[in-house]
Amino acid sequence: MRGKIIATLIAIGAGVYVYGTSAKRDDSGVIVSEGNLDALQVSVGDCFNDTPELTEGEADEAGNVTATVSSIPVVPCSEPHDNEVYAVFETTATTYESEEGMFNLAMAECQERFASFVGLSYEESSFDIVTLYPTPESWQQSDREIVCAVYNLNGEKLTGSVAGTAR
Repeated sequence: MRGKIIATLIAIGAGVYVYGTSAKRDDSGVIVSEGNLDALQVSVGDCFNDTPELTEGEADEAGNVTATVSSIPVVPCSEPHDNEVYAVFETTATTYESEEGMFNLAMAECQERFASFVGLSYEESSFDIVTLYPTPESWQQSDREIVCAVYNLNGEKLTGSVAGTAR
């Protein structure tokens, strides 16, 4: 069985934690200095670290952890980091039936995009997926964004991009 999958819920305007400074991007959009980034502003290729809110939220029967966050601590990918964003897209769902349903939808859509980024299928990979997806509250504010990020199943930090590593 795969490692524990972390499900992170995005809540627009929810101030769960304050990380301090804002992250900086260069002219090409790459993160060049660590800091806090609005969860709705993450891009493919952004790298971020776990926080207690991301890893110690409420766990369901399957061991999936859910938490509500409005921002995440990003770092340049050249520095050690826990997660790398590999897909950002709008869900095609027309209704929000339940948080479990949104989690399952996000996981299915993230798994579909996994191999094209990592270079190996999700089932064969040594990486797992963390998802960020709308809460019922943010859904009411037109939030439809799903973010897929990859992390190392063995818990080791990543350094550099895992794009095309086929691990």
